[in-house]
Amino acid sequence: MMKEKSYSYPLNPDWTPDEMVTVINFFNAVEDAYETGCDRDKFMDNYRKFQNVVGSKMGEKQLGREFKDVSGYDYYQVVKLAQSSSQKKLKMVGD
Repeated sequence: MMKEKSYSYPLNPDWTPDEMVTVINFFNAVEDAYETGCDRDKFMDNYRKFQNVVGSKMGEKQLGREFKDVSGYDYYQVVKLAQSSSQKKLKMVGD
């Protein structure tokens, strides 16, 4: 069952519309990894594009914290799973 999403994504108003879409796509992929599962390669592709937009590890971590605060989803745990797994599909399981 899908959770009702009633939160906003952390976005930088200085980003272009395309950059905002890239960041939203990444956060959607994180949600998918928790809710329904997602394709590992597609997730990593979204992550690389997200990193290009954000541009720094510190910025990445800050956005990740903000996203976790509003959604409860930890992007870093999904990234770790994606990097260490050889599975085609990523699916986060309970805490």
